[in-house]
Amino acid sequence: MFSGTKDFMGKPAPAGYIAGLGRGATGFTTRSDIGPARETSAAALQKEAQATTGDDGGDDERYNDDPENESGLFSSLPYDADDEEADAIYAAVDAALANRRKKRRDTQDKEQKVSTDDQPAKLTDMFVDAKIELRNVSVDDWEALPEAANLSRRKTKKDLGRERFVPVPDSVLTTAHHATQVDATVPMGQADGTHTDFVEMGAARDRVLGVRLDQVSDSVAGQTVVDPKGYLTGLNSVLHKSDAEIGDIKKARLLLKSVITTNKNHAPGWIAAARLEEIAGKLVQARALIAKGCEECPKNEDIWLEAARLNTIDNAKVILAKAVRHIPTSVKIWLHASKLEGELASQKRVLRRALEFVPTSMTLWKAAISLEENPDDARILLTRAVECVPLAVDMWLTLAKLETYDRAKAVLNKARKTIPTAHEIWIAAAMLEESQGNAANVEIVIGRGIQALANKGTVLPREKWLDEAVECEQSGAVLTCQSIIKHTIGMGLEEEQFKKTWMEDAETCTEKKCYATARAIYEHAVMALPHKKSIWRRAAFFEREHGTREQLLHLLERAVAAVPHAELLWLMAAKEKWLAGDIHGARSTLAAAFQANPASPQIWLAAVKLEQENRDYDRARAFLARARDQAGGEPRVWMKSAVLERLLGDLDAAIALVQEGVMRFPMFAKLWLIWAQVEEARGNIAAARDVYAKALKSAPTSVALWAQSAQLEERAGWEAKARVILDNARMVKPKTPLLWYEAIALEKRCGNTSQARFLLATALQECPAAGLLWGEAILLEDRPQRRARILDAIKHCGESDLHVLLAVARVFWAERKGDKARSWFERAIKADDDYGDTWAYWLRFERMHGTAERQAEVANKCVAAEPKHGEIWPRVAKAVENTGKSIEEILELVAAEVKTTV
Repeated sequence: MFSGTKDFMGKPAPAGYIAGLGRGATGFTTRSDIGPARETSAAALQKEAQATTGDDGGDDERYNDDPENESGLFSSLPYDADDEEADAIYAAVDAALANRRKKRRDTQDKEQKVSTDDQPAKLTDMFVDAKIELRNVSVDDWEALPEAANLSRRKTKKDLGRERFVPVPDSVLTTAHHATQVDATVPMGQADGTHTDFVEMGAARDRVLGVRLDQVSDSVAGQTVVDPKGYLTGLNSVLHKSDAEIGDIKKARLLLKSVITTNKNHAPGWIAAARLEEIAGKLVQARALIAKGCEECPKNEDIWLEAARLNTIDNAKVILAKAVRHIPTSVKIWLHASKLEGELASQKRVLRRALEFVPTSMTLWKAAISLEENPDDARILLTRAVECVPLAVDMWLTLAKLETYDRAKAVLNKARKTIPTAHEIWIAAAMLEESQGNAANVEIVIGRGIQALANKGTVLPREKWLDEAVECEQSGAVLTCQSIIKHTIGMGLEEEQFKKTWMEDAETCTEKKCYATARAIYEHAVMALPHKKSIWRRAAFFEREHGTREQLLHLLERAVAAVPHAELLWLMAAKEKWLAGDIHGARSTLAAAFQANPASPQIWLAAVKLEQENRDYDRARAFLARARDQAGGEPRVWMKSAVLERLLGDLDAAIALVQEGVMRFPMFAKLWLIWAQVEEARGNIAAARDVYAKALKSAPTSVALWAQSAQLEERAGWEAKARVILDNARMVKPKTPLLWYEAIALEKRCGNTSQARFLLATALQECPAAGLLWGEAILLEDRPQRRARILDAIKHCGESDLHVLLAVARVFWAERKGDKARSWFERAIKADDDYGDTWAYWLRFERMHGTAERQAEVANKCVAAEPKHGEIWPRVAKAVENTGKSIEEILELVAAEVKTTV
């Protein structure tokens, strides 16, 4: 029973059995059987087996077609009454389900049909029936169909060759000509004795249209809705709403109808419903709805105002008249009713009637007073207004402005008693005293006012008082402004905060152009902190920019008296007197400065400059001699002494002074430069070269010494030696843009543009943020690539680098873009107005492309700026032959020397 041999072993396989078919295996044959190998599918093998056995699988097909067919499974069982009852129940359930599905299918078919009708039919759906009928077309009929012609508008070369043109007959042209004409009369053959004029018929049509338009009227109070003149024009502005918008309007209409039906006293619902009809273009229904809403909500002012808006002016007057009967205290309705009146008298009458019902409304009083043209009538109304509205500060102040001085004081006193916490009344009283010239009373009133407010518990912040001071200045009450600043600027501040806070307040007021307020702050600051030199200095700078010379001199006199050791203040005072032409006063100021600061080199040098400008060289020499004795520790004294001797032509004395000076101050490069320049002026190039060699040993870090030494060799014709000096300088002082610039300028002067560009590229790698080098890079670049170079320069140096801005201005100048060039020159001046070359380039540009007014403006601004630096400016200004020349003359010389092309 449990032997290892299976019972089917050695027996033949059943009919149609294929090994491995249930696992998806397929049979195959090899080349040794029938040739090349081929893969045979399981279905093919099964079909072959069925053909061999004669079994077509009919029962399987019958069973597989209908899973519920039980004839093959239970055909032998008896069919009793229970089975019949069950089949009847199942049949009833199937019928009910089929009926339900049928209704659903019908609904879906209708919806699909509607959506199909709304959408354009597809091309494939339009010819479905024709495609179905194509099945009946025979081959012969298909072959008999003609070939499709070329119905496109494209013409081939063959068609162009066959194209023909035929002239149009004259009869066709005559017929077309008569067809476009309109005969105003009926032909004689058809006349019945009357004459027909089509022009008169057109005029009659217009008259009929006008009559019909006049007959169109509204159901609300018989008001005409249609404007006959603008009706036809209005047709063009009619908005055609889409189906979605119409559906939204219908839904909103139903919703709002429910709102006003369930709650008739809800005014916003009536307003919304009326506005919906207005949006829908149904103005008549909107007016009807809002009229109904006014009946239901007579105590709501918004619904009356909406009704007035929807109606014409005449109807709106009637509606608002009804409204004030229901709501006589509504300020909005009275104001709207007054605005609807066309005449000024009618508006006054409405507002005065309103004040009878609402005498405490400040809005109505202001509206009524603003309509009065006569000051006496306005004063009468204001008198009554302050009685009805005693807490209205504006009313009291306006009434005080309309009264005389004595009566205004009485009004303000009464207002002060009525409203003791109003600071505006005290400020108005101070302004009243100032207007009468009572300067002493202004400060008394402000002081008492601040004390009275503090007693009542009203303490305004310091910022609020500062704003009031600014408003007083804008109103012209400068004394009141100063009094407010004096009494309130220190509120809430500790003593350590005074200086910083007050300077910030003054700068803020200066930025707002409130100069009187800023001056008052500075005045209070120097009075409270008289020994702070920085406050005096800032106040002096403020007066120099925004004040008069007299104010500045008065401030400086007080400053040097309070801070006698402030050298800058002494120098400013002496300079202002010298500029004013008071030479004796300037000398007196410097003499007083000597007494206060006997060892100050700045004061000694200022005295020397004063005498030198006045060409009193003997006094200048005497001052310098005394300065070398008393302030000999300042190298600039020795430098000025040598410069004066060189100016006077005594070169030996100049050399002696600089030799003594370099022994005292070997690191001061300017003394070495003067020595070398004097030797070069004497024609002794070798001595000048020796001076530079000694100077570079004593002061190797001075860039000016390296640059001037290289320029000396270049002027002597030794360009190679100049290159070596600049190379050594860059080794001693690496990453110095000026040394790179000198090397590039040397190559440019020698004509080696390619070498200059190579040096410039190397320099930009070493000094990527040097504006001096980027400006040269812009000018060295070819014209098409300059814009890209400008963007790179701005990216690396920012938008405020002087040299980049000047280079861009010169580029626009070369491209003949005058407005852009002028704007970039202005930007360069704002970046640094001490660079004299910028002023020279700008003046040269205006000389070529500007007007005389612009040229004078540039020159005046340059004189005010007093530039001292630049590439060309210092060399021209410090030349011996230009000594004593004014800034304007130096500007003209530099402008003549600058280049006009790039």
